[in-house]
Amino acid sequence: MAAELAGKLPLRSEHDIVMARQQVRAMCQSLKFSLVDQTKMVTAASELARNTLIHGGGGDMRWNVLEDGARRGLQLHFEDEGPGIANMQLAMSDGWTSGTGMGLGLPGSKRLVNDFDIESAPGKGTRVSITKWK
Repeated sequence: MAAELAGKLPLRSEHDIVMARQQVRAMCQSLKFSLVDQTKMVTAASELARNTLIHGGGGDMRWNVLEDGARRGLQLHFEDEGPGIANMQLAMSDGWTSGTGMGLGLPGSKRLVNDFDIESAPGKGTRVSITKWK
C-alpha cells in the first residue's frame, strides 16, 4: 500500500479496520518511525478505528503527514456521526471500559501518541485527532 501525504478511508466494517491499520503502518514506515513508535501509532489507530465503528456506527479515518521544520509527523482523524459520548470524564478515565475493544480505551490511546484531541457531544458524533512525531 503506497503511503500518501493525505487521504481518507471509510470505517464501515472489520475489514476497514484492518485496512486502516495497514495504511497507518505504511505511513509510519515511510516516515521512518522506530518499530516501537510504529506499534504505538498502529495500536492507537486500531483502538480508535474500532471505537468509530462499534460506538459511532461507522465513520472515516483521515490522515495527514505533517512537517514542522525538520520534524515530521503523522496526524490521524477519526470521525463519526454516532450518538456521541455522554460522559467524557468517565470515558477518559483509566479502568473504564465499555466491554469491547482492546481494553485500552481513550486514555490508553492518548498515552501512545504525542498529541490527542477529542470533541464529542450527545447526538453530534465524535471526532478524535492524534499525532505522533518522529
